[in-house]
Amino acid sequence: MWLDFSIPFNINTLSPQTPFEEEVISFLKDWHNASVIVPVQTSGSTGIPKIFDVEKGKMRHSARMTCDFLKLNEGDTALLCLPVAYISGKMMIVRAIERKLKLSVFTPSSRPLKELTQAVDFCAMSPLQVENSLDRLHLLQKLIIGGAQVSQQLQRKIHDTLSPSTKVKIYETYGMSETLSHIALKEIFPVRENHFKAFEDIGLSTDVRNCLKIDAPQMNADILQTNDIVELNDDGTFVFIGRQDNVINSGGLKIHPEVLEDFAKQHLAYEVVFTAQPDEMLGEKLVMTIEAEENLALKEEIDDLKTKIAEKHSRNHVPKEIYFFKTFPRLANGKINRRDLTQLVQDRP
Repeated sequence: MWLDFSIPFNINTLSPQTPFEEEVISFLKDWHNASVIVPVQTSGSTGIPKIFDVEKGKMRHSARMTCDFLKLNEGDTALLCLPVAYISGKMMIVRAIERKLKLSVFTPSSRPLKELTQAVDFCAMSPLQVENSLDRLHLLQKLIIGGAQVSQQLQRKIHDTLSPSTKVKIYETYGMSETLSHIALKEIFPVRENHFKAFEDIGLSTDVRNCLKIDAPQMNADILQTNDIVELNDDGTFVFIGRQDNVINSGGLKIHPEVLEDFAKQHLAYEVVFTAQPDEMLGEKLVMTIEAEENLALKEEIDDLKTKIAEKHSRNHVPKEIYFFKTFPRLANGKINRRDLTQLVQDRP
């Protein structure tokens, strides 16, 4: 489906060919009805999935911030390949409406660009989708990646795949459903930045736990208290460390699993999640799970990784157990379901 928002058209004349196109049209009808709100469903990656109402005016403001930052212009092309059940897909449509973009609608999948043959000015994807679309990234002029952290390994693959002379610009996003998609971006190609930079008019601070507080009155009337531990700089940029909810307390040592996961993925070509099991002496013992079949060569790589972890961090950061999973449990949007994975680990003897 091709939706040209740079010219007027009648939604009722659209003929959906797929269930996803039907969802897109349904959202367009909700967007243009008399109500000032639309329902938004959270992904459930940081808590129990829930549905809450969002004012359309706040979604428009969020859309304009992204379009302004990326310098998108009327008539530019965009590609939708994220579920419209969640804020990520809804906001792609709202951006297209607000900036009068020409929007191609592709059914969300793990390889959304496999049929793409023409260049597109703007697209938003998940890390998993990017991982499976490396051979098509050169067709995207501006790409934002969200929904989960972009690992160091994936960043290396992007840099190895794309020529430095290409005009492609790729950003990692920071945000959540409550911030109506993202409030900060970090360039990862061609420049490899270390810090997220918030949009204008976004106020940032931290609490006593170093968890981020977001003041974005145009999108949320209240200051949003997150459980995201960050290093906040004086210039307003910040580094994401990990979720307070995920911190593992092993013998009094507080371990941030996201830090170890990022390090592990620099050395292993597999998905890795660090979690914990109850332990009589330590309270919680550190466990590394890996999405792969167990084999001798991989076990040798893991032994090497353990040595590197001890050198980089400490011996207490070395996992006490290693568990192999053929596939990790995932949410509907492709994110790893950390809660279910932790439960599987804790159910092990």
